[in-house]
Amino acid sequence: MNPDALRGHMDALLLSVLEREPLHGYAIIEALLERSGGALNVPTGTVYPALRRLERIGYLSSEWATVGGRKRRTYRLTDSGRKQLEGERSAWQEFATVIGSVLRADAVETGEVSGARRAAG
Repeated sequence: MNPDALRGHMDALLLSVLEREPLHGYAIIEALLERSGGALNVPTGTVYPALRRLERIGYLSSEWATVGGRKRRTYRLTDSGRKQLEGERSAWQEFATVIGSVLRADAVETGEVSGARRAAG
């Protein structure tokens, strides 16, 4: 998958992975890869700065834990992060509906493009 396609969606992806349980950075990368069927192979240079930023704004908390005999920083979703994830999911559904309407071949013929735009606005 083109990394540019993830722009603007990384926060939602990270929050979603952490919704189930606290994870360390490498486990988050593995979860993204697994949950996407191998399509999202996100580099550490993208994930770790995003995790630190999400922690700074209060959507995540972290603590050091020993995992498999190694000390790792484990990230956990906060209540504020859960609320943000709900908003991200809602925004994604709206985005997917509108873009899906535009990309459908029969959308122009049925007039659904203008209807989707009105619903989103």
